[in-house]
Amino acid sequence: MGHLENALQIPEPDRVQKAGINHFFEMSFELAWNRVKDYLEVQGFVDIRSPRAALKKAFEINLLENGHDWMDLLQDRNLTAHIDDEQKATEMEKHLQEKYFPLVNALRLTFQRKGHEE
Repeated sequence: MGHLENALQIPEPDRVQKAGINHFFEMSFELAWNRVKDYLEVQGFVDIRSPRAALKKAFEINLLENGHDWMDLLQDRNLTAHIDDEQKATEMEKHLQEKYFPLVNALRLTFQRKGHEE
């Protein structure tokens, strides 16, 4: 998460830096959904097998807010491996800055408040 936050601070990142930002985003999302899955399992929800299922259940039990934004994040996360267009990479960076990083960071803060530190 810290790597993504630092990478998002780069003013006008070049193509290689954007690739790194996307990679940090992918890693942050994988950690986030797996953490949600682990939390849900402790709460008794043992049939969670995918990011979509984990996010939906987390929204249902009010662990996450902005369920639609999380679904957008999941969809865009699935597209990041296929971004080869500079304009799309720039759009993704904007989404990361304005929408997705705040979601993932809010989840981290929620777990901190619940006493589930990283």
